[in-house]
Amino acid sequence: MAVVTMKKALICGMKKDRQAVLDFLQRQGVLEIHPAVEDDGVFQKTETLPQKTEGERAAALARQALDVLNQYAPEQKGLLSAFEGRQILSVDRYQEMRDQCPQTQEVVQKLLDLSKEIGEKRGSLPRLEQQREELVPWSSFDLPLDFSGTQETQAFIGSFPEALTVQGLMEALAEKTEAPVEAELVSSSQMQSCFFLLCGRKDGPAVESALKELGFQRAPASSATPARRTRELEEETQRIQEEIRQTEQAIRDLASWREPLKFLMDYYQMQAEESQALGTLAQSQNVFLLSGYVPASQAEALGNALNQRFQVCAEFSDPDPEEDVPVLLHNNKFAEPVEGIVEGYSLPGKGEPDPTSVTAPFYYILFGLMLSDAAYGLILVAACAYAMKKCPRMEAGMKRTLRMFLYCGISTIFWGLMFGSFFGDAVNVIATTFFNRPDIRLAPLWFEPVSLPMKMLVFSFALGIVHLFTGLAVKLYSLLKSGDVADSVYDVVFWYMLAGGCIVYILTMPMMTGMLELSFTLPSAVGVGAAIVAAIGLVGIILTSGRESRSWGKRLLKGIYGAYGITSYLSDILSYSRLLALGLATSVISTVFNQLGSMLGNSIPGAILFVLVFLIGHTLNLAINAMGAYVHTNRLQYVEFFGKFYDGGGRKFQPFAVHTKYYNVKEDLQS
Repeated sequence: MAVVTMKKALICGMKKDRQAVLDFLQRQGVLEIHPAVEDDGVFQKTETLPQKTEGERAAALARQALDVLNQYAPEQKGLLSAFEGRQILSVDRYQEMRDQCPQTQEVVQKLLDLSKEIGEKRGSLPRLEQQREELVPWSSFDLPLDFSGTQETQAFIGSFPEALTVQGLMEALAEKTEAPVEAELVSSSQMQSCFFLLCGRKDGPAVESALKELGFQRAPASSATPARRTRELEEETQRIQEEIRQTEQAIRDLASWREPLKFLMDYYQMQAEESQALGTLAQSQNVFLLSGYVPASQAEALGNALNQRFQVCAEFSDPDPEEDVPVLLHNNKFAEPVEGIVEGYSLPGKGEPDPTSVTAPFYYILFGLMLSDAAYGLILVAACAYAMKKCPRMEAGMKRTLRMFLYCGISTIFWGLMFGSFFGDAVNVIATTFFNRPDIRLAPLWFEPVSLPMKMLVFSFALGIVHLFTGLAVKLYSLLKSGDVADSVYDVVFWYMLAGGCIVYILTMPMMTGMLELSFTLPSAVGVGAAIVAAIGLVGIILTSGRESRSWGKRLLKGIYGAYGITSYLSDILSYSRLLALGLATSVISTVFNQLGSMLGNSIPGAILFVLVFLIGHTLNLAINAMGAYVHTNRLQYVEFFGKFYDGGGRKFQPFAVHTKYYNVKEDLQS
């Protein structure tokens, strides 16, 4: 259990060096920056919000340009690309790519302009398509649709929103006007009827008024015939589509700028963060002050590196007890992967021990018990080991997660062999179905939970008791280490006596040991002793749980309420029945898929069916039950285990570092 000791850093330097110092500190990623002093007339803070906003805007534009390039020239990625991590840049290479940023910025603007051009041209295509569709009913008409008639006649070219015949139209017009009209049906459907109408010029206004009353809509205006206009629209559509293809090719021709674009996005993100850090510095006319926290193990090396490179003064001291010091965990390779689980709950509070090293072994054991299939464990181990080997640049957080699942896979292999599960009962099913050897099976090294569920349940409860009592032991250690001997007796020893005494007393009851199918029953004399111990613990809890109250009445009431907490121990122990439930679920579902796959027996179709059902079924079973094991293992840690001793509330150590997506610039302190 290790929380990294922090030192408070105070760095003073010449104002002309502040940018270089910040660049160096950002590459190191070991110092969490905090405001040095408040504005006092001598030292003041600089408003850097505009620079930060500009950096974020530039990074967003670079991201948009990169998205455009990836849309039209997708990057070829491998199967493990999500695990590869950021590319490491040397300081010299970083400076070379930084000098190239002005040219890359021009490419960004070009990509965005090309994308905008494509968008505008694609936006015009639906309009052209709509115009072509409007001309379809007029395809056989041989006059321009904007033809309005001659000197003596007036023409009306349009449609009605219904199916009409010439006779029907004429009868309807006769009811509206007495003016003579000639009509020609151009096309007709259930929804629309297109007509060419002609009347005398002097009768035009009356006919037009009558047509409007009947729902007449003029045809789309065009100085060309419908057939010719349709060809023009098709040619325009083809021209625009060709221009779009050429523009897309112009974007693909810029694919060689993909890496500079990635760097540009990261570079501006770094600049935005650096501007934010710059705003925390206290600055006078010639001097700047910077303060923060650094791991004690890094303090001396950081100070030496700063003194060698810049004209600065770096001092490191122990933080004051009341300071809100950030928390950084440090554990061995076995426990380190579980740090993310602890952090997901809460980091240790001030003076609280790091529970990672105690959590880790239980976490691996509980996960393995819930999945409990040797084949699934082998798959987890192989997949995690392969990914870590093939991706040496993998981010630290991802590497910890994969290592955690690797250890969980090893535990799963162990419990799978103990319980005789390898893809469920696949060994026996395959031997029986395809080789007529029902005698071949994977024998459990201990027992089969499916055959002896009560034994598995008792084992789950026993492991839960060990888990909970270990949590109490951590609390005892923490209280003794801080010198709270009395509290360790009141809050831990009495609970050990009460809970432990009750458990031992239960084991002296033949009814309970019979129900649990235990092979032993403790002597009654042991039960008497256990009852006495439990009674002492109960009295101690009642008398001390409300010890902060001065009134004996309130103290007793709080004590009785505190003693009621024994029921939470019962519910906590019962929660470990999920070990039985999830372990059986994995085994039973595996068995069901094996039986389904073997339904056609020893035949070619039977072999094909078995392979398909085996692959699909066990893939789903592994995915679902591995997720279930992960979720429920976390729950047992967070609710049952941490609830016994852990409060948390610590603040995560967040150093000023290179928080980028594609590149990481790292400079050795010793270089």
